Amino acid sequence: MSTLKIGIPKGSLQDATVRLFEHAGYPIYISSRSYTLTFDDEELEGMLLRPQEMALYVERGHLDIGIAGKDWVVETGADVLTIAELHYNRASRRPARWVLAVPEDSPIRSIQDVDGKVIYTELVRTTEQWLAEHGVKADVRFSHGVTEAKVPYLCDAIVDLTETGSSLRANRLRIVAEMIQSYPVIVANKEAWTNSWKRSKIEDIVMLLQGALAADSKVGLKMNVPESCLEAVLAQLPAMKRPTISPLTNGGSDERWFAVETIVDQSQVRDLIPKLRRAGASDFIEYPLNKVIP
Repeated sequence: MSTLKIGIPKGSLQDATVRLFEHAGYPIYISSRSYTLTFDDEELEGMLLRPQEMALYVERGHLDIGIAGKDWVVETGADVLTIAELHYNRASRRPARWVLAVPEDSPIRSIQDVDGKVIYTELVRTTEQWLAEHGVKADVRFSHGVTEAKVPYLCDAIVDLTETGSSLRANRLRIVAEMIQSYPVIVANKEAWTNSWKRSKIEDIVMLLQGALAADSKVGLKMNVPESCLEAVLAQLPAMKRPTISPLTNGGSDERWFAVETIVDQSQVRDLIPKLRRAGASDFIEYPLNKVIP
């Protein structure tokens, strides 16, 4: 039987990635004493690996596909195919940002000000290239974690990863510039991509993962609307395409009623339902979605 080998990132992205696969229809079972993963699909095999090394394992054929931050794919320079970008992160759907940061009272105000300075980061190669693009040459050193603690005692500045900036602020650090933004990406081994069975399997998984992500911020909304209010209600509805409108059984009423169903952003619902109620809709039902696939 043919199998597809998948790498799942260990660490900060692990829980969010496992949840995403579950919503896409691929529950993952992780043993507490093993780096191997079990899917409920016999055609899938998985390993739990550091995202910093994921693209290299894919390049060498140990994995057919892997999920890692775009930042680490760029940093390793691995010869892989980027199949899709997945807009999620550890704590939010914001992109992770690699930023140049300094102590709040530092005289450094721009990229040019770090010329000749010492910078600690985990993303050494990318940082050196970024500085070179701005005509800056600094002493960029590899940081083995806890990068925020190294400044100002061991260096003048750091290039570190943040989603919200809260950790930097807590350490009394100030962002000088943003180097790159990064989302998780799916990378594929070039030889695996030429295999028709594997490519089809990869495309199916990518479609379902993206469908699960699309559904994450949306909900389904149902309501009943009398014919006299239908136009006013529809004018209030932001729909992905067009709402589904179905006639209801008369039930002895003198006025025709319709069931209206649509998909909306979850963030809109709290303001939308009162407006729809005032426009004449009633009997609202809001429900979660697992996937939205065009």
